[in-house]
Amino acid sequence: MTAGGHFTYFITIFLMVAGLFIVISRPNLIKKLVGLGIFQTSIYLLYVAPAKLIGGTAPILSNEFSVYSNPLPHVLILTAIVVGVATLALGLALVVRIREAYDTIEEDDILERDAKPDGNGEAT
Repeated sequence: MTAGGHFTYFITIFLMVAGLFIVISRPNLIKKLVGLGIFQTSIYLLYVAPAKLIGGTAPILSNEFSVYSNPLPHVLILTAIVVGVATLALGLALVVRIREAYDTIEEDDILERDAKPDGNGEAT
């Protein structure tokens, strides 16, 4: 295969690294969730890209076609997208609750407040 044949893998690796970098380097909890979303998207691309065959068709038996694409990865990724949206919604709900409890969504401020001697995380 040529470098053009591996284009989707290059994009997948770029998205994985970008998402992981955002999760690690940003202290803002919303930005961390965005990074996780980018990372999840790269995983979707990793599964779907090799499943599509050039010239392949849906697996409906016919004498006209001899190359078929496997629909299973696409179906699994649809399920993964639904789970990812639910996970993101839960994460955003947790960020809202953290914002109410700590009055911030910055990880450094939250850890600093938890390190106080009272340890209850309440603003003083």
